[in-house]
Amino acid sequence: MARALASDPKLLLLDEIAGGLTDDESKALVALVRRIRDRGITIVWIEHVLHALLAVADRLLVLNFGEKIAEGVPAEVIALPEVQRVYMGIEA
Repeated sequence: MARALASDPKLLLLDEIAGGLTDDESKALVALVRRIRDRGITIVWIEHVLHALLAVADRLLVLNFGEKIAEGVPAEVIALPEVQRVYMGIEA
């Protein structure tokens, strides 16, 4: 990430960067991503660690086998039965 930020990007792509982190490391990561976002850099973050993603995301897009099943405000998207079923394994 440091190498990518060194080029002063307008867009930063992050892929599964919270995987394997401890709780303290995740909190530090969320704070870092927020600071990057607050600098005006657009972030596209692919992540399965929901608590980290939801702490930062302004908008979610959920894919299932490459097809979009939901998009919008994080709280609303996470509450959708289809998202809960596909992504979290929760049956409605």
